[in-house]
Amino acid sequence: MSDPIGHECGLAFVRLKRSPSWYAREFGDPAWGLRRLHLLMQKQRNRGQDGAGLATVKFDMPPGAAFIRRLRSHQENAIERIFKAATGDLPRLSEGMDDQQLRSEADFIGDVYIGHLRYGTHSGHSVAHCHPLLRKDNTASKNLAVAGNFNMTNSRELFERLIDYGLSPVGDSDTQVVLERIGYCLDLEHRHLRATMGPGSFLGLEGRALAEAIAKELDIARVLGRAAEDWDGGWLFAGLLGSGDAFVFRDPAGIRPGFWYEDDDVVAAASERAPLATIFNAQPKQVPAIEPGHALIVRRDGTTWTERCAPERPIRQCTFERIYFSRGNDPDIYNERKELGRKLAKPLLELVDWNVESTVYSFVPNTAETAYYGLVAETQHLVRHRQIDALWEKVQSGDITREELEQLSPPQVLAEKVAHKDQRLRTFITQDRARLDLVAHVYDITQNIVGPKDSLIVLDDSIVRGTTLRESIVTILSRLDPKQIIIASSAPPIKYPDCYGIDMSQLDRFIAFQAAVSLVRERGNESLLVEIEEGCRAQADTSPSRMVNHVRRLYDECTQEDLQQRIAELIRPAGLPWKGALSVVYQTVEDLRAAMPKYTGDWYFTGDYPTPGGLRVLNRAYLNWRDGSHDRAY
Repeated sequence: MSDPIGHECGLAFVRLKRSPSWYAREFGDPAWGLRRLHLLMQKQRNRGQDGAGLATVKFDMPPGAAFIRRLRSHQENAIERIFKAATGDLPRLSEGMDDQQLRSEADFIGDVYIGHLRYGTHSGHSVAHCHPLLRKDNTASKNLAVAGNFNMTNSRELFERLIDYGLSPVGDSDTQVVLERIGYCLDLEHRHLRATMGPGSFLGLEGRALAEAIAKELDIARVLGRAAEDWDGGWLFAGLLGSGDAFVFRDPAGIRPGFWYEDDDVVAAASERAPLATIFNAQPKQVPAIEPGHALIVRRDGTTWTERCAPERPIRQCTFERIYFSRGNDPDIYNERKELGRKLAKPLLELVDWNVESTVYSFVPNTAETAYYGLVAETQHLVRHRQIDALWEKVQSGDITREELEQLSPPQVLAEKVAHKDQRLRTFITQDRARLDLVAHVYDITQNIVGPKDSLIVLDDSIVRGTTLRESIVTILSRLDPKQIIIASSAPPIKYPDCYGIDMSQLDRFIAFQAAVSLVRERGNESLLVEIEEGCRAQADTSPSRMVNHVRRLYDECTQEDLQQRIAELIRPAGLPWKGALSVVYQTVEDLRAAMPKYTGDWYFTGDYPTPGGLRVLNRAYLNWRDGSHDRAY
């Protein structure tokens, strides 16, 4: 994705099934679990670099000793910072220490861990906004640490519900609301168990005996089910209780991804499958997905299972995860991205009249590389078969000579690395003119591999805002002076806001929306924009489940070909001296679905939202645009 956008955070979970001294004996490392957490976070750092945090719970700590610890950082290189701090006291440990000594001498020698990588899509960027968040209590089993990847479309209503419960939550962010809601339901569970086991009950337990009995009988699935009964959004988050229980919970539509692994030594979970498979030397089939609406529950005694904790919804797994966000070394994602490239081969060949001898294929940025392999391979395949078909016609007609046969050779697709991104060049300078000057130099080009008679095809994994294309890439590529430049996107045009983890809630930032609006206005149909606004305002206070997608009417006025042509005009920099032709080609929704049939979460392309709250966000986003507001739409 040449346009940087905020997106999903990353989650890591490690629950050790043996004691610290066992890992010290078997692996020579009492911090083996902490280092596994570190690896899981490093291999998912693509998911967020605005902050990082970890928390651990220690088993069997004596009264008065800390049994839950947390570290967070919002500074640059946050992962390195927190793990440097977490391992700083490990040199104090010595061989032969027992479990009690190991847990007491090192703050982060624990038994269960959660780690988090933050990409801030909302709220601030201080350390207070980094996960895990803690809810403290004098009763161990009421202590709660939560970290995750989630956005709720109805977080404001959930916040008000907490107030109705008589609580006084501090902050109304999605994370805080989720933490307080689970905490409230955890309190209800404690009250229920106290009533059935405490003084005056049949068991008549009191004091520490009662606290331990309650901790053993807590129904984690029931707590999560009560908490999530009116959540509208996408999520994957993990929680630790101070008593040692833990869970990892996934949303019922399967919007956010989550995977888990278990062997004799560990239970682990993460936002992506590939890191788990790599770190624990497992085959992908040994790393199943957490089923949508289910929680992976790990009790203090090591018992592990998954259980449904949220009502069923149609499964709508996020396609953007597969196109861009997740690391491409997952075998399924790798093959899906190659298939996306293959789907573009024929329409691109038709644009260059099948003249591969004078067409150079390349890609930008690096995340488009896998789709590029599929594009080049399918292009080679299609051209070869076209050549064979033409030859076969000549053979059947007898109109071919030996000399023609001897001159035949397999067509060679010209595949080159034309653009290189300078990863060290940062563009966070606040002055707009200075930032734009840096953006223009983010990419370098390889000279002398494209001629003035050549067509240059450059594959991007998606075109969201078109900003980097307009401010940098097109200008740089034009210096090669090709006959034409074709920018291809392995994803369809993004037409609608997202509200389930990706920071794409402002309609006017989408190049496809800009193109559609300009076409409607050019055709003298400004009244359509007013009609859509009136429809949105009329349902502003309507229940999301009864809302309709009025914005779809805008896109009904434009074909994909119309959008592609106008987007090509919009991303062409003003005053560009190069006189060649510039085209844009997007993947179709039909081909996207064919490439990844199990992943139907395509609402940002189609407006078909997986939860009712999505339409409310779309409604608000359109009205914000009409009002000139840049507020977040949810």
